[in-house]
Amino acid sequence: MVPPIETAVKASVSHKLSIPPLNERILSSMTRRSVAAHPWHDLEIGPDAPKIFNVVVEISKGSKVKYELDKKTGLIKVDRVLYSSVVYPHNYGFIPRTLCEDSDPLDVLVIMQEPILPGCFLRAKAIGLMPMIDQVYIFFKVKISSQSCHILILFRTQGEKDDKIIAVCADDPEYKHYTDINELPPHRLAEIRRFFEDYKKNENKEVAVNDFLPAAKAFEAVEHSQDLYADYIVESLRR
Repeated sequence: MVPPIETAVKASVSHKLSIPPLNERILSSMTRRSVAAHPWHDLEIGPDAPKIFNVVVEISKGSKVKYELDKKTGLIKVDRVLYSSVVYPHNYGFIPRTLCEDSDPLDVLVIMQEPILPGCFLRAKAIGLMPMIDQVYIFFKVKISSQSCHILILFRTQGEKDDKIIAVCADDPEYKHYTDINELPPHRLAEIRRFFEDYKKNENKEVAVNDFLPAAKAFEAVEHSQDLYADYIVESLRR
């Protein structure tokens, strides 16, 4: 015998009422002692490192917004809008489970056809290394009281290493065949160099970009950053 329609409806309504309201579910999830995945620590670097590795994209190609990883939460935050009239020439991000002398993960510029949303990750292949040094200018105004005049003195602070890996997307058919930075068109390298030389000038900062180095130097840099990260983890566990 077919059950009455009313009974089926009541059962369905009863089942729906057993689901807690949305606000209760939100509060319940907030009280659980769980930790969201952290892109720097929880995402693996990849089995083919140091040649091919995962990269978490922080800044999209063509963006004037400087996004960066918030190391405490693992979220991508807005650091600032660039002071100069330039945009990032390629997707920019970092390699998970790496560490540099500045206490940040190793930076990567990924050359590929399309912009990638911040927070996504992709496979990249290292083709070179861009040695870079950040320098800061400090202005001092000195007043000479006897003549009531001022003298502006400019100091340039000691630079900090901020090397970048130059890579191509390992899954982009237009670029995945590149193996060394010397295979790129000279104008492409000139664009990259000019961007990094100019993008901080209106912040009283100067960037010195040295000669691009081949893929072998990039592999060494990735391995070195992996070793530093491993040392950091060991020291953290000891503490």
